[in-house]
Parts: sequence; structure tokens; C-alpha cells
Amino acid sequence: MRNLPSLSALRAFEAVARNCSVTRAAAELHRTHGALSRQLRLLQEHVGAPLFDKVGTGLQLNDAGHALYDLARRAFDELESGYARVLRQARDPGLHVACSATFAMRWLVPKLERFYRACPEARLRLSMTSARQMRGEDADILIAWDLSAYPAADRQRAIRLSGTAFGPVQAPGYKPARGQRVRIAHDYTGRAWEQWQARDRRPMSFARELAFPHTHLCIEAAVAGLGVALVERRLVRRELEEGALVAPRGFVAFDEGMMALPAAGRPLSREGLALVDWLRAALEATEE
Repeated sequence: MRNLPSLSALRAFEAVARNCSVTRAAAELHRTHGALSRQLRLLQEHVGAPLFDKVGTGLQLNDAGHALYDLARRAFDELESGYARVLRQARDPGLHVACSATFAMRWLVPKLERFYRACPEARLRLSMTSARQMRGEDADILIAWDLSAYPAADRQRAIRLSGTAFGPVQAPGYKPARGQRVRIAHDYTGRAWEQWQARDRRPMSFARELAFPHTHLCIEAAVAGLGVALVERRLVRRELEEGALVAPRGFVAFDEGMMALPAAGRPLSREGLALVDWLRAALEATEE
């Protein structure tokens, strides 16, 4: 048996402490002032010590109250987010996958029919975002190549799917005047250019830069002849094969591979494990 006060008493205490007012907490919880006061009294009796000091006509947390409030706030925050996740899964079951919009449009979605053929009972729900927004807090799996901004614990949990290779691409007819080459950059993954230059080692100078929030837009800008974009090889395979783009320097492998980051605190479902296995095989098949 757990030695805990009632949930209603803790909820009342957390609301009073957060609002610094019994009246405001009562309005938030749709309870009367007297009902919340009774809950606070029961909680203090359970603790065996006061949690508030009277200051004028109001209440102020004492040391014990601050300690309990910190604990209750974290617990209620976690309970709230976990409950929201349960509701989403109950109302919209399936595997929630987060990835960049460009990866989804240019690689994942065109190949999903093969995954569904292998796992006909699977249901995927995709969240497509920009690199800046990709954090995947609510997703079961996040797919990304650059996890450098993530905590070390997340990077250690990540599952390697395949290698990555980046190279500069441009329209075949792109011939800028000497010293006027334009670099097409991604707003949120600028380090890709730095990594590529460190590996290629042949200098490539640029007069100016155009930036876009999605890799897809960078690719389209290169196709339109606006400059040189740095892109992962798989994402421009069609343009290279059709001659809409050329890769004059080829592609170089990056240390960071394509990774699958499972959500923290919950194991991958059978669907999640199946997706990881399929992604690894499908990505490796298109690596060259």
C-alpha cells in the first residue's frame, strides 16, 4: 500500500501553490473556497507539518511547502503529458513517426507501399517538420541524420539505420561569372556545408548565400539555376538520373548516419521494431 495523500488533496495543493491563492485555485478547479481549504488541511495533517505560512491575508509556501510543490508540479506535468499521449494513442492508434518534410516527400512516402506490403497491419502517422522543429517529443520514432543538438542520452539511444553521403549539386547549365557562385543553404543545418568542406578539402568559394527552411526548397532552387545546394545523395537521385542536376564534386560520406531515435521512456512496439528493420534495409539498398 502506497503511503501517499489523496490525489484530490495534492491537486488542490498544487493549484493553490501555483496560483498563490486559494480563491484563484478554487476557480480553476471549479471548487468552492471552503472545499479547497479542507483539502489543504487534510494534506497538512497527512504531512504532519504546515506547508504554508500566513502573510497578511494570504498564504506563502514555507520550506516544506516548496519541497512538496516542486515534487507535485513535476509529477502533475508528467502525468498531464503522459495522459495526453494515452488519449492520442487511444483515439488515433498507430505508430507516430517524425521526420523532415523533404525526407518524407522524396524518400519515405514513395516507398511506404513496400513497408505496408511487408507489414499489412501497420498504421503509420507522419509528422513532417523543418529541421528546427524536429524534436519528436510526441513521436514514437524520430528519423534524422543530424542529432548533434540533442542531449547525449538521446544520441546514445539512437539506432543507426544507414550511412549518409552529401555533395554539392547544381543545374547543368549553371555557370556563374568568376567569383559569383551562390551557395544555397538550409536555415537550420548550416553545419552540413562545414562538414562537407572539411572532407572534400578542395576550396569552393561563394560570393553570397541564399537560405531556405526546407531541403526540398534548396533542391528546387538548385534546379532553377539559382546556385549550388548541398544535399544527401538519396534526396536528389531522381534529378541526377534525369539530368536536372549534376554533382560535379561527387558525394562524401559523413560521420553521422541516418538515425532512428525512439521516444524516451517507452519501448518500441512491434510495429516500431518492424519499421526500424525495414528502414535499415531500404536505406542501405539506396545508399549507393
